[in-house]
Amino acid sequence: MGTKMSAREMAAATPGARDRVIDLLRVASLGTVVFGHWLMAAVTTDGDHRPAVGNLLAVEPKLQLLTWFLQVMPVFFFVGGFSHALSYRSLTRRTGAPAYALFLRARLQRLLRPTMLFVAVWGAGALAVQLAGGNGALTDVAARLVAQPLWFIGIYLAMVAFTPPLLRLHERYGWGAFAALAAAAAAVDVLRFAAGVPYVEFLNFAFVWLAVHQLGFLRADGRLRRPADLAAAGLAGAVALVAFGPYPLSMVGMPGEKISNMAPPTAALLCHGMWLIGAVELLRGPMTRAVARPRVWRTVVAANGVAMTAFLWHLTAMLGVYGAMLAAHVSLPAPASAAWWLQVPLRIAAAAAVTALLVAVFRRAEQPPASARAGMAAAARRGAAPAAALGVTLALFGVLGLSMVGFAGLLEGHSAMLVAVRVTAPVTVLMCAAGWLLVETAGRPARPV
Repeated sequence: MGTKMSAREMAAATPGARDRVIDLLRVASLGTVVFGHWLMAAVTTDGDHRPAVGNLLAVEPKLQLLTWFLQVMPVFFFVGGFSHALSYRSLTRRTGAPAYALFLRARLQRLLRPTMLFVAVWGAGALAVQLAGGNGALTDVAARLVAQPLWFIGIYLAMVAFTPPLLRLHERYGWGAFAALAAAAAAVDVLRFAAGVPYVEFLNFAFVWLAVHQLGFLRADGRLRRPADLAAAGLAGAVALVAFGPYPLSMVGMPGEKISNMAPPTAALLCHGMWLIGAVELLRGPMTRAVARPRVWRTVVAANGVAMTAFLWHLTAMLGVYGAMLAAHVSLPAPASAAWWLQVPLRIAAAAAVTALLVAVFRRAEQPPASARAGMAAAARRGAAPAAALGVTLALFGVLGLSMVGFAGLLEGHSAMLVAVRVTAPVTVLMCAAGWLLVETAGRPARPV
């Protein structure tokens, strides 16, 4: 049971009833995010040759329209909703009872293990550099930037944690549950922009992303029967809100902007997610035919096995490429210039190669141990659910806090405000570790009497 199957073997063993399009969308959405980050990063140097990392979309605002196609996190969270619904129902059937702690541990094995390894490696490396007095402009920027995508891990943790109660609401109300979350997101924006209520906007981290997640439940039950209507309604809503409301054109965060569609999410981003999900559902036929081909399916299976590791390390790879260019005194042209665009394919190819190398080194953390898979059908420990809930909450806030504070300034006590609490990197790392440990221990199956 401890033998790991190769991608070819797993592809060959795939049940005929599996919805392979979901696996394709998971890989494609994460791959698009990685490509977007590589493309948008614009490193420049000043007169003293000190590097700074900017954003291509800020340099060339016309390109912000691309975010309506490249901002595909809603698709990933939609896929998550589909998978979480099937997983929780399957686990409940096998154990004969609700199994919250078992579900959390099973879903988070491939998420928290590679994340904690990433945090440990970067934390140790950043601390060693700072102790050695090797801080530099690019080093400091890298130590902050590489942690920023961890916000996605935090949101995903929340989705896993809320799956059982929201799935019950879905089973009772169907589209009504989605409509209630969407209405709540719109109400938050009204209170934020029209009434000026402070801090209310942070509620949309839950309402917007959980509404998208709820669409995945509907997909799992075959209730997204009119994707064209969903896409049309979402696109019309996003266009109207951006054209006539206070919402910016970009569907990703922009440096220095007063209002972001991402942080916190807005009703415009929810509409964007609706149109994007409707659009990919319209393409289900061609995608189904594509993944029916053995070679394509083997590629999807192999990519799914390392997708989280690649996501965690892709910014490290990109900044490493820029660091090597600076060390080799390679000229960095002005972002969006002709020379800059000519360098883009080479930089992305180099970043992809370095990412592949990092994946080869760290990929084992993404493979859950055989003992975890073997215990999936066992009963949960008595009283495990509250401990697991506390664990996922600690991990959630720890990951979100680390995405804000980063790995820079470990010795100086650099901090950031997480909700109403100021946290430092060591505190957030301890929260992550404690939360992970609680989920692991609470989710271990009970031994037979």
